[in-house]
Amino acid sequence: MTDNITQMDASRIAGLVAKRELSPVEIMQAHLNRIAEVNPKVNAIVTLADGALDAAKKAEAAVKPDARLGPLHGVPFTVKDGIDTAGVLTQRGSPIFKGRVPDTDATVVARLKAAGAILMAKTNPPEFSYSIETDNFLTGQTNNPWNLDYTPGGSSGGESAAIAAGMSPLGVGSDLSISLRGPAAHTGIVGFKATHGRMPMTGHWPRVPRRFWHIGPMARSVRDVALAYSLMAGPDGADGFSISSPGLDTGLGTKKSTRQVRVGWLASPGFFGPTDPEVVATVKAAAHALGNAGCHVEEVRLPVLEQTDASSVLWQLQQMESRPEFEKVTAGHAAQIFRHAKLILDTPDTPIGDFVAAEQAVERLRDSFVDYFQRYDVLLGPVTPFPATKHGLKDLVVDGKTVSPFHVQSATAPFSLTGMPALSMRFGTSRDGLPIGVQIVSSWWAESTVLKVASLLEEVSPARNLHPAL
Repeated sequence: MTDNITQMDASRIAGLVAKRELSPVEIMQAHLNRIAEVNPKVNAIVTLADGALDAAKKAEAAVKPDARLGPLHGVPFTVKDGIDTAGVLTQRGSPIFKGRVPDTDATVVARLKAAGAILMAKTNPPEFSYSIETDNFLTGQTNNPWNLDYTPGGSSGGESAAIAAGMSPLGVGSDLSISLRGPAAHTGIVGFKATHGRMPMTGHWPRVPRRFWHIGPMARSVRDVALAYSLMAGPDGADGFSISSPGLDTGLGTKKSTRQVRVGWLASPGFFGPTDPEVVATVKAAAHALGNAGCHVEEVRLPVLEQTDASSVLWQLQQMESRPEFEKVTAGHAAQIFRHAKLILDTPDTPIGDFVAAEQAVERLRDSFVDYFQRYDVLLGPVTPFPATKHGLKDLVVDGKTVSPFHVQSATAPFSLTGMPALSMRFGTSRDGLPIGVQIVSSWWAESTVLKVASLLEEVSPARNLHPAL
């Protein structure tokens, strides 16, 4: 029973704890042992939470007959180090914040704790959570557990690597343009970005541009992200974007709909720029699998996605909004500024005409999706246009075309700009043995649809139950 604790998902762990078949202390110790074994190679965990074992002992003592336990009682979890954790270092990937210890938990962290989960560790982000790779001057570079020469992506790269490597069953990440879904795809786990505003951003830094930032769960199973989503979501009275909304429904309960789910899929052409043929083949395979599972599946074209460089649009909008905050915190610390913050600080302001044009591009995307989701329930496509790459931000060739490394965001940025729910999960493997993910998107507030379709795909995924050999 205890030999494979670090390969179990959080839901199974919680169930075994509730049945008194597994001890929270055994669970915590197994994960701490796994961290000691593999983290020196991966560098995903940057801080262990003091008192995690003591908390596990208290959780074990609470497991008594007829006790009312939380849905994650005794389950360890990890948190990206841009998100506040009371009494535990939160250094934001920068020497400027070295030694910083918050007094309070971020809202989503407090909610997971209230459900019985135990904070075990913090995971590595890029500097200020602002890069497509996870590296910084303070805690260094995180490696992809499938191949240490490759990146796990960013900015939730440490979180994704920790979960993929079995160091954590459940985590909290954040996403501005790719940062939950891209790392999840690169490391073969599940990352879920709910509708903007579902998850309060209270306790996340930076808070700008908050109209695009999302917090979300990461795990090794769809049911885990569904459970964590149900616990983390909802207004907190502090985040003005997190307001009352339609009731939460994970779509994984006993209710069954008789209506056939309508799935449109696209791969290439699909988004702005080229897509690797292996990624295209994986999306096609996932579409075929959903057809076999009873969905109505059609290949579609959305010209607005092919014509809109969403990564550039997001850059034009967020750079001007981020710069004042970055200037404030980096003043007098020029030698401690890493790559991406320096890029933001050194880039001239977006001309007002370009800024307005970018805002209008977002409006066109929203209008197009409103139209699309009148006819379909789901959009299936790639997460990233190519599998994980080797460390280092270099231009690369995709399907015969040279592209910037920032092209990695081309299929995720549209749904950050519009705030739509989107999930990343593995459905394939590259010729180099690296995970390939697919992205499932639905209309605003339709998280249950995303999770239902993801659970169907998970059941037939050819990559299910694969683990990196570390």
